Amino acid sequence: MWPVLLLLLGAHLAYAGTHSLKYYYTAVSGDIDFPEFTAVGLVDDEQFMYFDSNIKKTVPKTEWIRQNEGADYWNRETEIDIVQHQVFKNNIQIAKERFNQSRGVHTLQEMYGCEWDDQTGATNAFKQYGYDGEDLLFFDIKEMRYITPVIQGIPTILKWNNDRGLLENDKYYYSTVCIEWLQKYLQYGKSSLEKTVSPQVSLLQKSSSSPVTCHATGFYPSRITITWMRNGQEHHEDVELGELLPNEDGTFQKTSTITVTPDELKKNKYSCVVEHQGKSVTQDVIRTKKGDSVLGIIVDAICAVLKHVIS
Repeated sequence: MWPVLLLLLGAHLAYAGTHSLKYYYTAVSGDIDFPEFTAVGLVDDEQFMYFDSNIKKTVPKTEWIRQNEGADYWNRETEIDIVQHQVFKNNIQIAKERFNQSRGVHTLQEMYGCEWDDQTGATNAFKQYGYDGEDLLFFDIKEMRYITPVIQGIPTILKWNNDRGLLENDKYYYSTVCIEWLQKYLQYGKSSLEKTVSPQVSLLQKSSSSPVTCHATGFYPSRITITWMRNGQEHHEDVELGELLPNEDGTFQKTSTITVTPDELKKNKYSCVVEHQGKSVTQDVIRTKKGDSVLGIIVDAICAVLKHVIS
């Protein structure tokens, strides 16, 4: 399931290895204080361009794209986004009809883009649509076809899968054009896109009988793994992983909460392991307001060391 309006990310750093170029389109219908259509472009989770139906133009969001692309680029991007606005305005009405909806707030989203590994040269591509936070359509670039998990998407995939010209254009864009633009953008933003920020990790518990939350924040890039361990073994029962959320400074935060009884805490050792590409940073025992440690709760934060430099 897609988080609704997940696209409003902001970041100022990135990572080596696998790089990505992503675009998010979002159309909204109904009585809501939000632009009818928005478009966001991101390189390695860093937002570099933005468009919405209120301002009616595509604007740069980073200094590196502003310095390297001129008026022709932004005029072209604006024309594309204005066309997409009309396409999405029409498509969200079609979706509402297929889902038999006439009232309320509804969203139609598209996420598309590509990935490139600067170490192996491997590439990947993705294109998918979501409606009201649920998956609607996917493009399988290897099989050269669209698929849908819902009956409302069947008319669309039948039409698109029978259009060989559309499928060939999609394949060419995602396997060639998208990768070329990604590599160009990486060169533009090389100085800022090579940076990383390690997470700050803390354990939070309201009382001895409350769930324990492992909270990682202030990290970049966004890829992070939070794992609970019980007596040295991975533990997945009664664990709720929170969504990745952006901070105002462009870094990210994420939580993982475990529900465990005080008796289980006494009998077992529970650890929260936060991995952010490599190096052990801290090992702290959380304490209550009285100064007593919460039994068996240890946090082991592992943070990134960036070794590869984009060439």
